[in-house]
Amino acid sequence: MTETHGHLALVDDEEHIRETVGYALRREGYRVDTYADGAAAWEAFEDHLPDVVILDILMPRIDGLELCRRLRARSEVLPILFLTSRDDEFDRVLGLELGADDYLCKPFSMRELAARIKVLFRRLAVIREGATGGGKTTEDRISVGELELDRRRYTAVWKNQPLRLTVTEFTILEALARRPGHVKSRADLMRDGYPYDAYVSERTIDSHIKRLRQKLTAVDEEFSAIETVYGLGYRYQDA
Repeated sequence: MTETHGHLALVDDEEHIRETVGYALRREGYRVDTYADGAAAWEAFEDHLPDVVILDILMPRIDGLELCRRLRARSEVLPILFLTSRDDEFDRVLGLELGADDYLCKPFSMRELAARIKVLFRRLAVIREGATGGGKTTEDRISVGELELDRRRYTAVWKNQPLRLTVTEFTILEALARRPGHVKSRADLMRDGYPYDAYVSERTIDSHIKRLRQKLTAVDEEFSAIETVYGLGYRYQDA
């Protein structure tokens, strides 16, 4: 009997995608549930969340962006990967701003999709096992001014206010806060945020930074510690 490596949900209104991708991922050892639209998936997710969700963006009833928004309200650590049939930067960036961890444009190879899924499961295992995430420091906690990060639990607090961050957002914030005042290039942050396979673009990092700033200014409208260093990248500047 094939060992089950984890529970995946594939939500796509294209039947051939559901059949071919679902079949291939089951052969990889995953338990796969497929849904033809966002409404059917959301009904199932209300009872139980899978380990990883793969979402098409353009779907009837509830589209992928709205489903991502609802899922993020349920869980900040659930890995979400978007599929998009259009090479449209707006869709991809908006999806990342809503909290998706990765995206893949159609057509795609199963080898590439399987590799990205493995990355998401590895990062999920880091959270579940309470690992430190492979950073350069060994401390479980990082304290920089008003910012408190717990690297074991993947929790962040600013001025005693908890922040609801995705795994990628936490990892990027940690990479910046670990060396305050030092500039981190987008390539550096890609390696920190996606340590196993750097499939993402620089624009993906910009989207995560934008979302981090939004979450921090939501609890403190005067927050300005994440600075853009034009032409170079970003830095965390502790006041």
